[in-house]
This record gives sequence, structure tokens and C-alpha cells, in this order.
Amino acid sequence: MVEGTNTQMAIDLLCCHLGITEEEAKKQIGILTPQAAQTKITETQQALMGLTKEH
Repeated sequence: MVEGTNTQMAIDLLCCHLGITEEEAKKQIGILTPQAAQTKITETQQALMGLTKEH
């Protein structure tokens, strides 16, 4: 649980010092929401299987 506490501290510092929202702070340190993470996973799986239009 220490990792979660450290992450929240980093988010709070960014919010306070830069005046950004919690979501913006999470983006800055590379934390994805579960929905965004699932989207990335799906895109990666499709790319690996050759199902995307990008070749």
C-alpha cells in the first residue's frame, strides 16, 4: 500500500504546485484509468493479431 500512498502524494503535489486537475496529474505521471488501460490493452492485442487497419 506504500506505493499507492507515494503515487497519491505525487498527484497531490502536481495538483497544488501546477494548479492542474487530478486527471491531468495522473496523465503527467503515466497513470491510466482502468478504462483507458483496457483500451490500450485491446489496441495492443489487435495490433499483435493483425486486426488493425494500420500496417
